[in-house]
Amino acid sequence: MNKMPMTSITSGMGIEVLPDLYCVNIQIVNIAMIGNPKESEEFVLVDAGMPKTEEMIIQKAEERFGEGCKLKGIILTHGHFDHVGALEGLLKKWDVPVYAHKLEEPYLTGNSSYPPPNTKADEGLVAKMSNMFPRHGIDISGNLTVLPEDGNIPILPDWKYIHTPGHTPGHISLFREHDKAMISGDAFITVEQEKLYEVLTQKQEMHGPPAYFTTDWYAAWDSVKKLSALEPVVAITGHGLPMADDELVTNLKRLAENFADNEIPANKK
Repeated sequence: MNKMPMTSITSGMGIEVLPDLYCVNIQIVNIAMIGNPKESEEFVLVDAGMPKTEEMIIQKAEERFGEGCKLKGIILTHGHFDHVGALEGLLKKWDVPVYAHKLEEPYLTGNSSYPPPNTKADEGLVAKMSNMFPRHGIDISGNLTVLPEDGNIPILPDWKYIHTPGHTPGHISLFREHDKAMISGDAFITVEQEKLYEVLTQKQEMHGPPAYFTTDWYAAWDSVKKLSALEPVVAITGHGLPMADDELVTNLKRLAENFADNEIPANKK
């Protein structure tokens, strides 16, 4: 995977969403770091950003947790190129387990590639150029651990994962019940990812998953309904700025109610 030229005005910016929940924008995608730097140098990483950005991710981790910081493990919401791009580079520094849903396993062991994108899903430039994006699988079988079916995350006892398919078969989101914090991956996002200007400026508005790579729109709709019912208080999404409080709850409910009309591409209805 070569380094992708696309970026946004927030690339490299970190946002402390909660004392132990940190969002970092890596070019056009977000990663999350879970861990309280006032209590420990250990942290968990959710997703692994764009290709060839491992140095940026390591730098942001060291800025937050110290130069001797220790990564406990990596959790993948799914295996698309912009969520695993720096994974192999990060594993060279930190030889840690990588957790993913069983249905993502074929794409993380080099056995399968994702389907071709739907370049006609939207008139936006990003959608039109999506056939240039990598979609082949990677092989991290030596580090891969399939998540248990009960929703538990071995390295994050306070969090549960929720199977939220649609964008990919094994897509997951993360949720912590006691404070209703959510990491949604691409199940829903807060930027119109199909349009280049919105990606560059990170104009905040809630949408379903990036249309060009989403394979099952009715499963994606069910996933949004499932996440909306949890009424999260704060959410880090795969793309776009974090959202919180009434703005999050209201927009997520509206997304669930109007998903068929506003999100499903005309050529997929």
